[in-house]
Parts: sequence; structure tokens; C-alpha cells
Amino acid sequence: MSLGLIGKKIGMTRVFDDSGKAVAVTVIDVSGNAFVQRKSAETDGYEAVQVGYDAQKPQRLPKPLQGHFEKHGSEPKKVIREFRMNEGETVPEGGHPGVEVFQPGQWVDVIGTSKGKGFQGVYKRYNFGGLPMSHGSMMHRRTGSVGAGTTPGRVWKNMRMPGQHGNDRKTVQNLRVVQTRPDDNVILVSGAV
Repeated sequence: MSLGLIGKKIGMTRVFDDSGKAVAVTVIDVSGNAFVQRKSAETDGYEAVQVGYDAQKPQRLPKPLQGHFEKHGSEPKKVIREFRMNEGETVPEGGHPGVEVFQPGQWVDVIGTSKGKGFQGVYKRYNFGGLPMSHGSMMHRRTGSVGAGTTPGRVWKNMRMPGQHGNDRKTVQNLRVVQTRPDDNVILVSGAV
């Protein structure tokens, strides 16, 4: 199934599997999801479902989005994502999808934004080894050579240099759903996210 949920990472903990082995898990809160729109091949040309997350005041949304929510009879949400469905797939009934979308043992991909770390040098940003710390060197943590001389006479694009580190969209693939907890509306996923 291609249906997904939008959630927020709460933190990490550990749980014990059936054999007593400790498994590191990430706890993801998926409360606040709601179906906004169901798209069908007849009307839209493809099967999909729009899911909204995190309630928002209507006056804080642009007019086109306000109209979109009113047209489909759903509460205004801060985040909307669309999930493509395969032919013949059904969507769970009800307006609020929860942890029932996933089953323990299922493999999932998690997409999120990494922590922003600001403007960083090449040591931290790209794990450079650095240059000599002694024997008269004054290069220490600097980048080093970034190109040749007269030819090509410029610095190539995409050279690894200091700059903004983190705050990127990242995808972690093939994580196993260890547990789902409907009472708390959280999903426990193996490993770090």
C-alpha cells in the first residue's frame, strides 16, 4: 500500500523483541492526520489521497487553500501531502487515519528534515581530515586546494566548501515498524530517523 502518514518525531527509546533482544526505536507521533481529498482515475486521471496534518486557523491560510478545505469539507491543516494509490487499493474508512495504516513488521520509508546546524566549515560539514597542526603550517582547519592554476583558471562547480549544514530533506529507506500503539497514536520504527 502506498498510503502514508504525516508525523512528528518525539525521540528515541528501546524496546525488547520476543527473544529478549533490545531494539533501538524512533517514536513518531501520528495524531492529527485527516483525509482532505480522495482523487479517482475518473475525475482526476489517477488514484490518490490527500492527507492533512496539524490544525491551522482558517484566516492564516491563503484564500485558494481555504476554498480547497471548504470544498472537500475538512478542517484546515498546516501541512498537506498527497499519496499515490495503486489500482484497486482502498483507503481506510473515516476521516482520520491513524496507526492502523501500518502493521508491525512492515517496512517503511521515512522522509524528514534534518536538524539545521548553521554555517559550518569543511571539518564538520564534509568530515575533512584537516591539514597539519604543527611544523609551521597555518592551514589547520582550512579547505586546502580547490583547483588548478591557469587552466582551467577557475574553481569547478560543486566543490566541497564551507556553508550551510543540515536543514535538508532526507529520506531513510527500509525501516521496520516494530510496534504501533493506538492508545498513544504513535509508531515505533527501528533505528534512527
